[in-house]
Amino acid sequence: MKKNDLQTIYTIERRARKITTFLVCVMLALAVTVCPAFAEDDPLQIVENLSEFIFSLIRAVGLILLGFGILQLGLSFKSHDPSQRANGMLTIAGGIVITFTKEILNLITGG
Repeated sequence: MKKNDLQTIYTIERRARKITTFLVCVMLALAVTVCPAFAEDDPLQIVENLSEFIFSLIRAVGLILLGFGILQLGLSFKSHDPSQRANGMLTIAGGIVITFTKEILNLITGG
C-alpha cells in the first residue's frame, strides 16, 4: 500500500470516530435533559379524548372517500364505463367501512 492510501484510511477512521463521539454526546445530553410532564386530569380521560380525535379524523377521510366514490359512480353512468362503475362502487364500500370504523370496532370488541 502507498503512503497516501494509509493516510486516507487514517483520515476516514478519524472522521468516523469524531462523528461517533459527537452522536454519543448528543444522545447523552438528550437523555440527561428529559423533563417529566405532570398531568392534571385523569390520564384515561386524556387517552379517550385522543381516541375521539383520531376516530373523527378517520371518519372525515371516510366521508371524503364516500363522496369521491359517489362522484365516480355518477360519472361512470354518464360515460357508460363499466370499469369506472366498479371502481366507484368499491370506493363507496370502502368509504362506508372507513366512516363507520369506530362502530364496527365497538361491535367486534363488544364495547
